[in-house]
Amino acid sequence: TAKTLVAKTLAASLALEFTRIQFTPDLMPSDVTGQMVLDPDGSFRFRQGPVFTNVLLADEINRTPPKTQASLLEAMEEHQVSMEGTSFALPDPFIVIATQNPIEYEGTYPLPEAQLDRFLFKLHVGYPTAEQEAEVLVRHDQGLDPHDVAAAGVRAIAGPAELAAARAQIAAIRVERPVVDYMVAVVRATRDSPALTLGASPRGAAALLRAAKSWAWLSGRDYVTPDEVKAIAKPALRHRIAVRPELELEGTTPDVVLDSVLAMVPVPR
Repeated sequence: TAKTLVAKTLAASLALEFTRIQFTPDLMPSDVTGQMVLDPDGSFRFRQGPVFTNVLLADEINRTPPKTQASLLEAMEEHQVSMEGTSFALPDPFIVIATQNPIEYEGTYPLPEAQLDRFLFKLHVGYPTAEQEAEVLVRHDQGLDPHDVAAAGVRAIAGPAELAAARAQIAAIRVERPVVDYMVAVVRATRDSPALTLGASPRGAAALLRAAKSWAWLSGRDYVTPDEVKAIAKPALRHRIAVRPELELEGTTPDVVLDSVLAMVPVPR
């Protein structure tokens, strides 16, 4: 479903370096973060791993054991890698995009809650419509190379400086106290839901705040409304909650529970 192409296109449109790691059962943490190597003169130096990039695609991240998955934790949280007591800063910006296989697939390892919590969004990427799929075939027949986004017409429309400026503008977006209280109420309602074994953490509330401010900025506003919170709640929270197994067997999904939470929590006027 072109997830790699989407990640490549994002990096190219922002003039950022892109790296893809194919996660496999035999992938080691050092294959991600890097390792100390011995030079001919007998000294050790740090050889950077593929995590040292701007946009990192962790492809099929749940096909690798938890120890290797955890190698991304510090990088995603602290934007650095520690090795032999020394910290090595990652490039700025540093963005991680991950794909995963359905948990019922053979050879998958569940992602720990601590790692899931570090992703801002979880997006569902389904199959294209028949019309869209036909358009894909037509473009391939006309010579489209998905590995060459530049030849496909993708051009940089911004760069790291513009991205930093946008982040500063987003940070300045106003959030009035009633809207803050509304976000807190939504997050706390997930913890009290009888349909869930795990509710959203305070980190989830912080992610919801950042996401709502970003959505307001994209909408051309300098303040957040409850509409932004509702629009962004499911992608920002669906991976931070866990549905009771018996309800999951009946077809209840995180989105179903979040819909009921949003319908239940009073919206400030």
